[in-house]
Amino acid sequence: MSESYLGSYAPILLHLIVAAGIAGAIIFLSWVFGQRKPNPNKLGAYECGILPTGDAREPVTVKFYLVAMLFILFDVEAVFLFPWAVIYRTLGWYGFVEMFLYILVLLAGYVYLWKKGAFDWSRS
Repeated sequence: MSESYLGSYAPILLHLIVAAGIAGAIIFLSWVFGQRKPNPNKLGAYECGILPTGDAREPVTVKFYLVAMLFILFDVEAVFLFPWAVIYRTLGWYGFVEMFLYILVLLAGYVYLWKKGAFDWSRS
């Protein structure tokens, strides 16, 4: 690698060093000058200003995890549509057919989940 190639990364390296130095200095100064006076209010659980009720380890229904996984699944696959939309004109018919097949597979999964009742929120 040439000297000029490595030299072009010097500002990035300098930025990272300065950012790490500032972060380290802030943490160190808060450790040195910070007050350490524990009391029951500080040691208690804090949930958005609301006093916690019940046990934090109570079981959660499987429906919650199913909804979370479905959201992640369809959300991640929607992300693949954005790069395709940007280069759609350069791909031509090949890109159109490939994305049509991709959306067809997504639609098949959506219909399968619909038939299985995964989207029926009233069912417990």
